[in-house]
Amino acid sequence: MIPRRTKPHNRHNVTLMSKPGCHLCDDARTVIMRVVAEVGAGFEELDITQDAKLHERFWEQIPVTLVDGKQHDFWRVDEARLRKALDA
Repeated sequence: MIPRRTKPHNRHNVTLMSKPGCHLCDDARTVIMRVVAEVGAGFEELDITQDAKLHERFWEQIPVTLVDGKQHDFWRVDEARLRKALDA
């Protein structure tokens, strides 16, 4: 998986921890991409299979969403909750 990144227009950044073939990751990515595009937040996606430390930390919870480096959600992305976090 190629890392995806966009630069923020506002002060927030969303990171998606994912792995190839994960349908929940695909669902999370769809929601996140829509929200960050609308609010102007930055986005990056990291493949946990490419980093042993990330894999060890997140493999049971993926997809994991971080907002500004802090864990925000796992398994599912709540769109309203993500919007609220990016509004702050």
